[in-house]
Amino acid sequence: MGTINLAEGLPAHVGVLGGGRMGAGIAHAFLMKGAKVLVVERDEQSAEAARERVEASVAKSIERGASEGNLDEVLQSFATSVDYADFALCDLVVEAVPEDPTLKATALAAVEREISPHAHLATNTSSLSVSELAASLARPEQFLGLHFFNPVPASTLIEVVIAEQTSQETADAARGWVAALDKTAVVVKDAPGFASSRLGVAIALEAMRMVEEGVASAEDIDNAMVLGYKHPTGPLKTTDIVGLDVRLGIAEYLHKTLGERFAPPQILRDKVANGELGRKTGKGFYDWA
Repeated sequence: MGTINLAEGLPAHVGVLGGGRMGAGIAHAFLMKGAKVLVVERDEQSAEAARERVEASVAKSIERGASEGNLDEVLQSFATSVDYADFALCDLVVEAVPEDPTLKATALAAVEREISPHAHLATNTSSLSVSELAASLARPEQFLGLHFFNPVPASTLIEVVIAEQTSQETADAARGWVAALDKTAVVVKDAPGFASSRLGVAIALEAMRMVEEGVASAEDIDNAMVLGYKHPTGPLKTTDIVGLDVRLGIAEYLHKTLGERFAPPQILRDKVANGELGRKTGKGFYDWA
């Protein structure tokens, strides 16, 4: 097993399960701080796509001066795989698969069987119960939530979610990881939607209802929040960036756990049904073409 860099709190070897937009961003963040990073995907095609995603992100970051380092040297510390057994050398593995509780629980249990007994495991869920995910693990005290925000390299926030089973040692270690990434930790106890998703989705759903009711255009609603409340991006444009399908999944979970105030508006359901998922499909509440 690798060793933790105690001076910086940075895990020497980091694994990421899932190399989509979020997983690639997480890999990027740890790579640029000097960790060795392994991304594991479900098949060779997905692994190659993850490799291209990470390499392009790192190259762009270095080119525009947002990060320091030599591209070839940084990428020497990056690898992809389709075998969970390759997580054996990791000090920390972050799961970043889609927001499906059964999928996440199955994946986390499979990863835990391969990692060192001393390694930590985290989920990047934005709303699911971390305590319920921990219940399927053999070492739940070494598990917690690390909710990264999109785009990960530019975002300065990580929500550290403490499950009922999370040990104090694991919680303290997580604060060190976040500090080593030059990001700020917001520590919350496990609750539906945590702090960020619960508040962010509440605002976004109300903004959608306003569009649905013809109160104002998406642009004007967003401008009201940007100019009036100093939000960097309005709730509807943020929804497009996050993905309408992702927002719908979170809203459905919060509706089930917290009640009617989180019921997804029909406009959100319709757009998802029509494939209007936001920036990734070229159209959501905005036209990204």
